[in-house]
Amino acid sequence: MGAAYFYHLTRNPLEVTLPVLLGKARQAGWKIAVRGGDPGLLEWLDEKLWLGPDDGFLPHGLAGGAHDALQPILLTTVADAPNEASCVMAVDGAQVAAEEVEALDRVCILFDGTDPEAVQHARGQWKALTGAGCKAQYWSEESGRWEKKAEA
Repeated sequence: MGAAYFYHLTRNPLEVTLPVLLGKARQAGWKIAVRGGDPGLLEWLDEKLWLGPDDGFLPHGLAGGAHDALQPILLTTVADAPNEASCVMAVDGAQVAAEEVEALDRVCILFDGTDPEAVQHARGQWKALTGAGCKAQYWSEESGRWEKKAEA
């Protein structure tokens, strides 16, 4: 039984925060699906991940390749990632179902705190997931470091 962790990005952008969370998820031994709704954003994130520091290399692939099922981190637009992920990181308002939260080890929902629509969407996801009985935590970096602000 997993939990949904909401990450309210206010100080660092997605391309800075995502690699940190991906590294922690890999340290936990999880395969990860980074789910987004915009293929262009996922291509951009793919480039950013390849340009990361050598000591922080994150093996990954963009969905649609011959070896998707083998990828430890797969950037995808679909809910059923072929890499059998045990962790989903939803970006750009990607949908997450309560059944997924229950079935996976972890779901991370990252949203841009400077975008009112993204904040409103994340609030709707929080209500839907906690209303369905999912465990959830809300994390904010507003103070300069990540702090848990709410738990359900």
